[in-house]
Amino acid sequence: MDVDPRTELSEFLRSRRARLSPDDVGLPRYGRTRRVPGLRREELAQLAGVSVAYYTRLEQGNGRNVSDEVLDSIARALRLTDTEYTHLRNLTACPYDTTSRKKRKNHTREVRPALKNLLDTVTVPAYIGGRRTDIYAWNPMAAALFGDWSRLAPRERNWARLIFLDPTCQSLFVNWESKAADIVGFLRMDAGCFQNDPEMTELIGELSLKSELFRQLWARHDVKEKSFGTKVFRHPLVGDMTLSYETLRMPSEPDLFLSTYHAEPGTASAEALQLLANWGTDATRVSAKTQA
Repeated sequence: MDVDPRTELSEFLRSRRARLSPDDVGLPRYGRTRRVPGLRREELAQLAGVSVAYYTRLEQGNGRNVSDEVLDSIARALRLTDTEYTHLRNLTACPYDTTSRKKRKNHTREVRPALKNLLDTVTVPAYIGGRRTDIYAWNPMAAALFGDWSRLAPRERNWARLIFLDPTCQSLFVNWESKAADIVGFLRMDAGCFQNDPEMTELIGELSLKSELFRQLWARHDVKEKSFGTKVFRHPLVGDMTLSYETLRMPSEPDLFLSTYHAEPGTASAEALQLLANWGTDATRVSAKTQA
């Protein structure tokens, strides 16, 4: 499965238009039935203040030379979120070249020694990730929480493959379907930021073949930025934990981020996380035996 920039732009705009109805935007309805879900192209063009022909070309994937003013108008008409608007701008900024698709795939990446040292000083689960939801480095607490990623091949150290293809990883999240939706949103965002990426093409193709849920979520064209929130874990050693996560971007390497997980002090989750820390490096080994 190829991730084609023109197709991405076309399908994203259609999916956002399909979720709006005339009632949502204050337009009158004509007739009892409508052949298309959501707004018609001419209705969207009217709301955005552009010609139908211009909007049609854009929705067909021709995003060359579109002005900021037109993008702003279309974003308002489609009621895009800030994240969706960023994704739209990324898609229209693509140079539409195919030369980068021939680059050799490389599933490894060196993390600066200073960043690895920083991980070792963090006392909560923390890891460094990047585009395509790849995982590059982590501390012992992250291994105790998520599992021993060092036993995996570099290409398997990837949240999308773990969430959709690894039942053990799925069982770690109380609501893994929500985590799965988040992962697909991150991948969609990366597909717009880093286009013509052969590793992304390989990953999307593999998951589309192996996971029905992934195919359904991917078809929704939802996008999401990795920022902050909470997740509920069901760890085989310490039970349920509600942990908050924070994402810190690297200014010098914007496609990398540091993700940390922590519990609210004084809670049962904090006690469970401390118990997991007391297990130390043994937690991964004992956890694996427990799951087996």
